[in-house]
Amino acid sequence: MSWPPLKAKLPPVRGKLIENAPLADVTWLRAGGPAQVMFLPADAADLSHFLAETPQEIPVTALGAGSNILARDGGVPGVVVRLTAAFAQVEALDGARLRAGAAAPDKRVAMAAAKAGIAGLEYLAGVPGTIGGAVRMNAGCYDMETKDVLVSALAVDRLGRLIRAGRDELGYAYRHSAAPEDWIFIEAEFQGRAGDPAAVAARIEDITARREATQPIREKTSGSTFRNPDPPGTPDQRKAWQMIDAAGWRGRRVGGARFSEMHANFLINDGTASAADLEAVAEGARAAVREMFGVDLQWEVKRIGVAAGESGNG
Repeated sequence: MSWPPLKAKLPPVRGKLIENAPLADVTWLRAGGPAQVMFLPADAADLSHFLAETPQEIPVTALGAGSNILARDGGVPGVVVRLTAAFAQVEALDGARLRAGAAAPDKRVAMAAAKAGIAGLEYLAGVPGTIGGAVRMNAGCYDMETKDVLVSALAVDRLGRLIRAGRDELGYAYRHSAAPEDWIFIEAEFQGRAGDPAAVAARIEDITARREATQPIREKTSGSTFRNPDPPGTPDQRKAWQMIDAAGWRGRRVGGARFSEMHANFLINDGTASAADLEAVAEGARAAVREMFGVDLQWEVKRIGVAAGESGNG
């Protein structure tokens, strides 16, 4: 669809404002409609000014790497903020700490930690996406979560105010934070421990190899579709992929979308799928799991925007 003009209602910026920006080009599932306007801020001050001056009735949605996003076919009304390279700096600090911009890819942060002789952040090599998303959703893998290493995070709220929050203020739980939805994270600081760079790099290589062997990372996918019903460490932990598999949805297809044959909790776009196809196959598996196990799987992928034919605000 094509959205009505919105730029005239928005404040001047030093970054870029792009009308009807295709979200299928910047999300890993490669599906969905456009953003009414996409804002690429020049830096934190530009972002803060924009949020403070943009009318409150205009919705604002943050988008990182798009690794765990399903943009619906009708597109996303209002403004989608996508952080630029100005938010991707990574810096090693004293005391085995590391500061990373929210747009820095998780794996690059893990490798920067290795180079600096900081251990404890290797898990990030197995997390698709960027630091902002990892902080927002308490991303993790292989028995590590972001809350285990986060010291604090810096965000900008809808009024343009800079807010620094410590780990305990973010209300972390399994794949969840209690951070207000209108916060856009721009930076985070992590606490690791001193380590041998070669040993840390070797652990990153091991995580990368394990991921390549068990996940369809070269497909158009988004990572885990649903959260596991039980958090890590739960005795006899129930896993979403096992339930989807048992319910007969491994490899099942709706249009151009299917669940991966390699990993039954990964949605795949064969190149022709609509967002509606992807959502339909996921909801089909979810209904089958509910019927078989009495478990209501919760989405880990974040769905944004409106369905085709629907209208939004703005």
